[in-house]
Amino acid sequence: MSNIENRINALGYTLPEAPAPAGSYVNCVRSGNLLFLAGGIPPLEDTYKGKVPTDTSEATAQEAARLITLNRLAVVKDEIGDLDKVSRIVTVNGFVNSEPDFYNHPAIINGCSDLLVEIFGDKGVHSRTALGAAALPLNVSVEINMTVEIQD
Repeated sequence: MSNIENRINALGYTLPEAPAPAGSYVNCVRSGNLLFLAGGIPPLEDTYKGKVPTDTSEATAQEAARLITLNRLAVVKDEIGDLDKVSRIVTVNGFVNSEPDFYNHPAIINGCSDLLVEIFGDKGVHSRTALGAAALPLNVSVEINMTVEIQD
């Protein structure tokens, strides 16, 4: 098990298996030393569905963001075999299925950002976009994609 996976476990999480794409796309495209990850969604449980904050609380949406982060890291591991080869998390793009008058999108995506820093330290600090969306696929509360730099 890699040092990064040990860190994930020490934080109380488990790295899941990389999910199969749910449509006409691939989970990851590699270009040079960059991995461009497709958008990931949380488990398809009612807990993580609906609009924030009316159907899903902010705290639950933050947990969804953490679960998506682990899901995306599973895709990285599937692509390169070892999370210790991650040089840097470059960027995160987060989308929140929210009511029109909800403005706390950054706090929801902090669930992802904070976990990446807990896992990778300085390598986990990244640029970011956090946006509200009128709807997301399968009515999930959060979707996140990211770009990751890896060692050759």
